[in-house]
Amino acid sequence: MVNEPYVAPPHSEAAAYHDPADLPTVRTFVYAHALKAGLTTERAGCLTLAVSELVTNTLQHTSGGGEVRIWTDGGRLHCDVIDGGPLRAFGRTMPAADAVGGRGLAIVERLCDEVRAIAVDGGTVVRMAFVIDPEPTATPS
Repeated sequence: MVNEPYVAPPHSEAAAYHDPADLPTVRTFVYAHALKAGLTTERAGCLTLAVSELVTNTLQHTSGGGEVRIWTDGGRLHCDVIDGGPLRAFGRTMPAADAVGGRGLAIVERLCDEVRAIAVDGGTVVRMAFVIDPEPTATPS
């Protein structure tokens, strides 16, 4: 959890979501932007899964939906999931295999290079970051 003011990124792409029918559109939006930014297909899939978990939590546990913002800066791809829910606590252990729920935030933490929650007026921002891998170089033979 972070106690800092939220500063919206100056140059980001955004997608709003309000109900479960918006989830496929959000996933497609995130995956396409992640690939365009230079993430590998595997890491773009990890970001897409992390965003999907957060958006699903928003839709299940809050009202009003939210917004996803994505941008690059300093060799990193950043993604914010913004909603009207309470501040989330990270640093979770993975629930037991027989637990009914509670895996979403633990999964998000394990997929991202960096993740934090920021309290904002009327809700929360979960900010994730992925290092954009440089082009692989050929190894000499």
